[in-house]
Amino acid sequence: MTIERARVPLSRWQQAAVAVGSAVGALVNPRRADLIAALGETTGKPAFEMVLERMKKSPEGRAILLERPRVVSEQVGHAWDLPDNTFGAAYAKFMGSRNFSPDDRPPVRFMDTDELAYVATRAREVHDLWHTLFGLPTNLIGESALKVIEFEQMYLPMCMLSVIGGTVRFNEKQRSMFFRHYLPWAVRAGRQCTDLMCVYYERHFDEDLEQVRRQWGIIPAPQHPK
Repeated sequence: MTIERARVPLSRWQQAAVAVGSAVGALVNPRRADLIAALGETTGKPAFEMVLERMKKSPEGRAILLERPRVVSEQVGHAWDLPDNTFGAAYAKFMGSRNFSPDDRPPVRFMDTDELAYVATRAREVHDLWHTLFGLPTNLIGESALKVIEFEQMYLPMCMLSVIGGTVRFNEKQRSMFFRHYLPWAVRAGRQCTDLMCVYYERHFDEDLEQVRRQWGIIPAPQHPK
């Protein structure tokens, strides 16, 4: 489905109703990605507007907005054929080892304009690229740490709400590990790296992973949590 066809215009009252309903539903069932996505969209408009303005001021950001690349199988499938040392191959390995598909993300529905809808879509679709760059797993600690980085990069309220929700579900060992090691690292990593929403990742798939990490100021994660 195209971004334009997926978008559903809402009034302010409707947005508020969707936000409240999504928040309640996500608390009841944190695995409902569609509800979490809806909550992020209905509470994230000011943050996405700021990201859009930053992208317009960046050469790569403007190219992204003009060409509107998508992180979907049709456009990134060549990553599976790249040499092992490349960023693209690392992304393909990350996805393949977890049996993930680039096409599994729910569409953005509740943005006011097509341009904002694309920015929200881009933020959603580069999530697994950020997992790859930072070397974060997809367990509860890894996802919570990446949400901290996303908050530092985009200031989306949903990112912080996700972190709070994640930490509530930690056991004692996970909570200690997260607050002692991963939270301080994630805050520093999110602030130190380049503006990641202004990176045209697809143009860098064939480059060495460690090289692009240095180029973008990426600090890889501490040892993977068990």
